[in-house]
Amino acid sequence: MTDLLVLGGSGCTGIHVLRQAAERGHRVRALVRNPDAVQAPAGIELIRGTPSGIDDIRRAARGADAVISALNNARASDNPWAKPISPPHFMTDAARDTLTVMSEQGIRRIVLTSSQGAGDDWARLNPLVKAFIKMSNIKAGFDDHTGVDEVVRASDTDWTLVRAVALTDKPVSGPLAAEAGTAKPGPRANRADVAGFLLDAVEQGTWIREAPLVWNAKG
Repeated sequence: MTDLLVLGGSGCTGIHVLRQAAERGHRVRALVRNPDAVQAPAGIELIRGTPSGIDDIRRAARGADAVISALNNARASDNPWAKPISPPHFMTDAARDTLTVMSEQGIRRIVLTSSQGAGDDWARLNPLVKAFIKMSNIKAGFDDHTGVDEVVRASDTDWTLVRAVALTDKPVSGPLAAEAGTAKPGPRANRADVAGFLLDAVEQGTWIREAPLVWNAKG
């Protein structure tokens, strides 16, 4: 059993983290803007606040052994190409503040969701994909994920950046394929399986100071 702080627990991936963490018997505290709007499992402690406020993070992090961040940029709609409405550096600033709090409170372990193409993984993408990203609304998210990548790598924590390919809402289909090299990944990753991977990384102490790319090998 681990005392977990979850950021982004009200999001599409984060809600799976809450459900699976409860099923696995962890003690979980989630920092959310509106606890009344989150359908969290019994036993999950919802703390009202925002990851944009370092004092809110401080309150929520007390007693935590590890942090899981499933934060993402908000968009005008659920369409992945919709206009971003979060501040340009929302995830980067939240990661920086979270790392500050972790240092203050002696928390070493953090596992964060990231994206294929973030940070040094940009080199993996083909030129046409890069050109499309640069001209589209999703560029803001890529830039912010890269900012998170930079601040996390500069920390002395036991971090893991989980770089997912295109996310889907299909049911759990089994362990994800994962690698930190140059293999060609599959096209999609189910959010529920990504949530399981985040929890596995905490429980098993795997992928420390690495940024695995993850995808569903089947389904």
